[in-house]
Amino acid sequence: MLFTNGETVFLTLGIPVAFLWFFSAVHVLPTGTTKPVDFLVPGVLALAVLSTAMTALGIGTGFERGYGVLKRLGATPLGRPRLLGAKIISIIAVELIQAGVLVAAGYALGWDPGGAGGSGALVGSAVGAMVLGTVAFGGVGLLLAGTLAPLVNLAVVNALFVILLLLGGMLIPLGKLPTGLADLAKVLPAAALADALHTSLGRGAAIGVHDWIVLAVWAVAAPAMAGATFRWE
Repeated sequence: MLFTNGETVFLTLGIPVAFLWFFSAVHVLPTGTTKPVDFLVPGVLALAVLSTAMTALGIGTGFERGYGVLKRLGATPLGRPRLLGAKIISIIAVELIQAGVLVAAGYALGWDPGGAGGSGALVGSAVGAMVLGTVAFGGVGLLLAGTLAPLVNLAVVNALFVILLLLGGMLIPLGKLPTGLADLAKVLPAAALADALHTSLGRGAAIGVHDWIVLAVWAVAAPAMAGATFRWE
């Protein structure tokens, strides 16, 4: 069902690949690197998690709730726990596809993952950060989808996507932002995930404690709030 929606496919695969290709070829972003692709691949991986776990999940679930689909599915033998489990599995499956496509595209564009290329520990920490980011963004998406009317949810999720894209350090380093915005961005999951992936997959270093704490807090708080406020109809 997820891949029958052309808009979803474009959002989850088309936009990240297009961003990676375009900004790697056209050097207009202040990435601070001699090869923009080295900065862009980790950032676009974070963007892919954001677009799938929050935007696609939030918008899709919001319309399913508004149309009464969730109510009907919840009353079938499938049940709500397995319905939510299926949604989670679909998100993970899409992210695996995204990661494979983006990493392959990155290598084709000349990406050098630094020390992470030969370090299973760094790759594992990057995967762990992406898992926490998925839980955090998924919680935010479900929080909005479960409380707002479908069209309002659509507008809010898309607006939040743009805000987190601009403040997340995915395409533009946080150091290029004004001090106030940079300080705000550091407590958001988008910036924490992007910095974690830039650190592990870009610079080949261990992810900082601050990034782990921010991701962990959002991964606990957002799903908890979503679960407490979610309305099935």
